[in-house]
Amino acid sequence: MLDYETLKLIWWGLVGVLLIGFALTGGFDLGVGALLPLMGRSDEERGAVVESIVGTWEGNQTWLITAGGALFAAWPLVYAAAFSTLYGALMLMLFALFLRPVGFDYRDKLKDLRWRKAWDIGLCIGGAVPALIIGVAFGNLFTGVAFALDNTVRVSYGGVFLDLLNPFALFCGVVSLAMLLMHGAAFLHLRTEGAIQLRARRAAIITGVTTAALFAVGGMWLAQRNGLQLLQIGDVNTALRPGDKTVGMLAGGWLHNYALYPRTWLLPLLGIAAALLTALSAWRRWGWATLLASGSAVTAIIVTAGWSLFPFVLPSSMDPASSLTLWDAVSSQRTLGIMLIVVIIFMPLIMLYTTWVYRVMRGPIRVSQPGAGY
Repeated sequence: MLDYETLKLIWWGLVGVLLIGFALTGGFDLGVGALLPLMGRSDEERGAVVESIVGTWEGNQTWLITAGGALFAAWPLVYAAAFSTLYGALMLMLFALFLRPVGFDYRDKLKDLRWRKAWDIGLCIGGAVPALIIGVAFGNLFTGVAFALDNTVRVSYGGVFLDLLNPFALFCGVVSLAMLLMHGAAFLHLRTEGAIQLRARRAAIITGVTTAALFAVGGMWLAQRNGLQLLQIGDVNTALRPGDKTVGMLAGGWLHNYALYPRTWLLPLLGIAAALLTALSAWRRWGWATLLASGSAVTAIIVTAGWSLFPFVLPSSMDPASSLTLWDAVSSQRTLGIMLIVVIIFMPLIMLYTTWVYRVMRGPIRVSQPGAGY
């Protein structure tokens, strides 16, 4: 069996992979939903936009569910603290996501135009609100969540819901929304034709430039903020309690990893460059290149956030020493090892099946084709 330290690092990477998998697949679903009123000017056009994701959105959601399950199994303390402290935001996101399955199922049950428009608005909310809240949640990781752990590792929460809506977190929410709008527009640019494709092309250009600019501004803002730094911790190859470490608060602390490893500055630069490349590819009408560029931007932005936080997973604003890291919030070595075997067996199968599904459902969606609006 691999040593404990290596398993901790592997599972930090695997949880990140699951989050990126959701952002790349479920992310363009959310982006397409949020763009629905703008991309479709008529009922038939909106039906074609919905048709582009209706066959795959449900499978894409499994990445989010799997990420939640992996969080519970690999980092039980993080799962408990996060779902307690971020409960209000997570419930708001969940209620918004409820609009998606019923919207897809009920939109075409009646031919009444008002009925369909109502569900189109619901699908828009179900796409835009989760995209925004996911960014707000990530933003709160950098501001710190108001929780603390006592001697028995029980969580106490000292904040209110409105504390989560601080300026930096809301800004991160806007970055997340712009990023997924870009990804959704890139997907529609590839999957549609005619007027819808033209609108998607314009949206990809605008959101690509916007995402690059917002991400750069967010980085400069983060550089001016205080951030946590791990000053001392025990042997990371052993089981550690969250209190067995020393944490300091330093100006620009969230950029400490980039000072230690200067080459990692390529990560945020790649995020900015890929977002701009998305806009350029859309302007040049390069369908696949646009989607690949937007996917690269999404990946680079998420990896940048994860690397900036490393090794912290859930920072605390009440008690920095209670902040949870990948070293002291994990399951046992045996649990991580068994789960890794499961991942090695099933992850390739899931990825092969997902690839096959997208291959079967490839091709452009046309407004005039039978079933457009399904």
